[in-house]
Amino acid sequence: MQGYNCIMVFSTDSKQLLFCKRRKDPYKGLYNLVGGKIETGEEGMKAAYRELLEETGIGGNDIELAHMMDFNYYNQNCYVEVYAGTLKQDVELKEEANPLVWLAVTENFFDLTRFAGEGNIGHMLEQVLQYGMGEK
Repeated sequence: MQGYNCIMVFSTDSKQLLFCKRRKDPYKGLYNLVGGKIETGEEGMKAAYRELLEETGIGGNDIELAHMMDFNYYNQNCYVEVYAGTLKQDVELKEEANPLVWLAVTENFFDLTRFAGEGNIGHMLEQVLQYGMGEK
């Protein structure tokens, strides 16, 4: 199974969540969490930090990620590891392929006309708000 990750990056005050606006399919034109492919033999947490740095310029000194949950998609032969963390300090974002934007955590992340993931982003945020970020 091919592995992917998505990373929930909260602002220093935890009032905003970082998104990219997809320029290509899947989810072209929709807001999505940052993340990417886990390379063969790569450990999940290392892949999350690598993708975060590549896509945003946020490094390991800027944030501590927690492994929050996983999704297995047997019908697509892939899995997604979900990570979350709060920035330790403000950072200058460096876009790779998609524009980056901060959105308030009060947004309706279940709105499928604006957000990717068939409602998963809303579900993941609710999990963080109710139960915390997960295992560090």
